[in-house]
Amino acid sequence: MVRIGEILYTNVHPFFFYIDREKLSAHSRFIPSIPARLNSAMANGDIDVGAISSFAYGKNHEDYILMPDLAVASQGSVGSIFLFSKIPIEHLDGKKIALTHSSATSIHLLKIILRRFYGHLNIEYTTMAPVYQEMLKEHDACLLIGDDAIQARWRERDNMYIYDLGERWYHFTRLPMTFAVFAIRKQALDEEPQALKELHHDWKKSEERARANGYNQLARTVVEDHGGDSIFWQAYFRNLRYQFNTKEQQGLLYFYQLAYEEGYLDTRVDQLNIWDIGADIYSIN
Repeated sequence: MVRIGEILYTNVHPFFFYIDREKLSAHSRFIPSIPARLNSAMANGDIDVGAISSFAYGKNHEDYILMPDLAVASQGSVGSIFLFSKIPIEHLDGKKIALTHSSATSIHLLKIILRRFYGHLNIEYTTMAPVYQEMLKEHDACLLIGDDAIQARWRERDNMYIYDLGERWYHFTRLPMTFAVFAIRKQALDEEPQALKELHHDWKKSEERARANGYNQLARTVVEDHGGDSIFWQAYFRNLRYQFNTKEQQGLLYFYQLAYEEGYLDTRVDQLNIWDIGADIYSIN
C-alpha cells in the first residue's frame, strides 16, 4: 500500500482534480494535510510519496527521489505566498515578523530575501498559527501561504504593504522559484515501482487535462469551496508552473545554495536525484 501525501491547498489541485481515486485505492491511500505536517510525515516514514515543501527535500535529499516533471513553481508572482507588512519592506530591519507554522519553504525563502537582498539582519521572527489578526497584534508584518494568504489579500489589499515572495525572488535572481516538489522515499520506490509509475502517470495526465481546458472546470469547483470567481482562479492556475524543467531546477539549486550559506541547511544540496522512469533509475542533475 502506497501512502500518498496530499497538500490541502488549491495550488496542487490540478494534479489531483482528474485522478481516479477509486482505481488508485487498490494499492494507494491518500493522506491530506498542510505542507508542514506532510513534510514531517514523509521524514518519519509515515508517507511514501507526495508533494512536499522544496525545503523539506533539501533537508532530506539523501533519502528521497524526485518525480520527474512535477512541481509547483512560479517565474515571478506565485499569487498565494504573501508578506503583509504595516511598513515598506525596506524598513523592516529591527522589526518583528510573524511566520505561519504551515510552511517550510516560504519561511526560509522570506528570511533569505530579507537578509541577502535587503540586508535585514536583525529581524525577530515568531512562528504561530496562520490567523491574520492574531499575527499582527504584536508584529510589524506576517507571512501567510496558500488559501490563507489569498483570502487575506482579498481583504487587505488597500490596508497593507503586500509582497509576493515569488515576485521578489524573481526580481532579484531572474530565476523561477520551486515551492513544492513531488518526492518518493527510496524504500517505497524499491518496493512499489509499478504503483508509483501509475501514480506519476495519473498526476501528469490530470495536470495536463486541467491545463488543456483552461482550468475552467477546476476553477468552478474552487469557487464553491473558497469563494472568489472563476476568472480569478483560472488566472491563478495559469500563472503557476507545474513542470520541473531545467530552469526550475536551476532556481531550486540556487535557493539551496543560499539556504546552506545562511545556515538553514546543514549540508549542501548541489544536485537533484530525479527518477528516470523509463530506465527505472534516478539521475543526478
